[in-house]
Amino acid sequence: MGCCQSFFCGDEGVAAEEEKNGNVQGQVQQQLHQTTPTQHNHHHHHPPPTVGPEPPSLAGSGTGPGPGRAPAAFSEFSLVELKAATNNFSADFIVSESGEKAANVVYKGRLQNRSWIAVKKFTKLAWPDPKQFAEEAREVGKLRHRRVANLIGYCCDEEERLLVAEFMPNDTLAKHLFHWENQTIEWSMRLRVSLYIAEALDYCGTEGFPIYHDLNAYRVLFDEDGDPRLSCFGLMKNSRDGKSYSTNLAYTPPEYLKHGRVTRESVIYSFGTVLLDLLSGKHIPPSHALDVIREKNIVLLMDSHLEGKFSTEFAIVVVNLASKCLQYEPRERPSTKELVSTLAPLHTTPDVPSYSMLGIPKHEEAPSTPPRPLSPMGEACSRMDLTAIHQILVTTHYRDDEGTNELSFQEWTQQIRDMLEARKRGDFAFKDKDFKTAIDCYSQFINVGTMVSPTVFARRSLCYLLCDQPDPALRDAMQAQCVYPDWPTAFYMQSVALAKLDMHKDAADMLNEATSLEEKRQRGGRG
Repeated sequence: MGCCQSFFCGDEGVAAEEEKNGNVQGQVQQQLHQTTPTQHNHHHHHPPPTVGPEPPSLAGSGTGPGPGRAPAAFSEFSLVELKAATNNFSADFIVSESGEKAANVVYKGRLQNRSWIAVKKFTKLAWPDPKQFAEEAREVGKLRHRRVANLIGYCCDEEERLLVAEFMPNDTLAKHLFHWENQTIEWSMRLRVSLYIAEALDYCGTEGFPIYHDLNAYRVLFDEDGDPRLSCFGLMKNSRDGKSYSTNLAYTPPEYLKHGRVTRESVIYSFGTVLLDLLSGKHIPPSHALDVIREKNIVLLMDSHLEGKFSTEFAIVVVNLASKCLQYEPRERPSTKELVSTLAPLHTTPDVPSYSMLGIPKHEEAPSTPPRPLSPMGEACSRMDLTAIHQILVTTHYRDDEGTNELSFQEWTQQIRDMLEARKRGDFAFKDKDFKTAIDCYSQFINVGTMVSPTVFARRSLCYLLCDQPDPALRDAMQAQCVYPDWPTAFYMQSVALAKLDMHKDAADMLNEATSLEEKRQRGGRG
């Protein structure tokens, strides 16, 4: 499955590639905790905090992601949930330029509540202590600011360490500055970027996070309104010892080369390199830029694509600030508050929206998908006709499980025979509408774990619905999707369970997704 818009979640050399086919939606799942139905409450898994609207001044330091939007609450995700969100960490969902070879890979994904997310995956070697990783993630997760792509969760599995952040749909600053030959960021937008990132750094420092690892143009993201945001991933070390620094040594703070550690002043140095990027439209070594600055040849430093359309007075201010940031001695560099106070007066167009400056469309909620003819299963699900769904599942039997399990002769142990016998008893009970017995028998089959069956999950999901237990029904439908990611029935059953939980918009979206998958399947087969 793909995604329906341009994606990015910034990291070292991370940039989005715009999806060319906008009609395929990425599907994700809410957390699949192995709990009792009374413990699991899907409907309240990610409650957004209530916040007031953003202050009118864009240059202010208030919290929140923007007008009318609130950042998601911080959550602990399960690995199953994030696998579903990223289509089992599919290579197609990677948004890191360095791809699967990167030490830390970032994926795009979508949660069950339709929210887009960014998932950064670490190696276990980078963070061997899961407790330490979780503690640091929780601390960073306390930060909430409209200049930051906030951290909204984490996952600490036995073998995996993952961070989950707000998703930024537009490309990185690096993409805009270095890769788009036919587009030039106007001068006012460059000044806005410099101020907003300075504000983000100042906020993080004020909240006890002065260290930002490997600040560069790839870490600057643009949200749906085109407003610049600083990736939260730089607030977490790439490893527990904090000794990783991924950029070319020519751009690395001199004290890092000496001691191998990032300091508060190192972040200011890196901010100076970002200012150089904004001035020149290219990534140039600080030493070369400082030589140009000393020669007072500012025109030589400025991006030729601006064609002279910039304020020389303001450019001098930014150049002088960059020079201060790049001082060899850390103590001679300015503080984050000085960065903000220097750049704020240059932001003279606060009323011009960022999307207009970037030349991207204004963000609007996507219109609902036009209705389409429904299959018998789709019709039954749209009507919440559980009796009709039952009859369809009985008729379909295990046709869609083909190829899910392939057991050798040696694997046909007594345990396997007992497990299949339990499934057989469940099938008889399911056909006879003895749904409680069917749940018990199917649970025996599932709990052994030797074989997986999307059909068993779908059948048990319906049994739960008929027993008025929509939470475990939803969980089973999502498990069916994990086993068979493009199976329409898994999405149909999720639609019914969501409707039972009064999540009607999500139910409609899921019904539409199921219909799309069914049409695709009819055109090209299961694959």
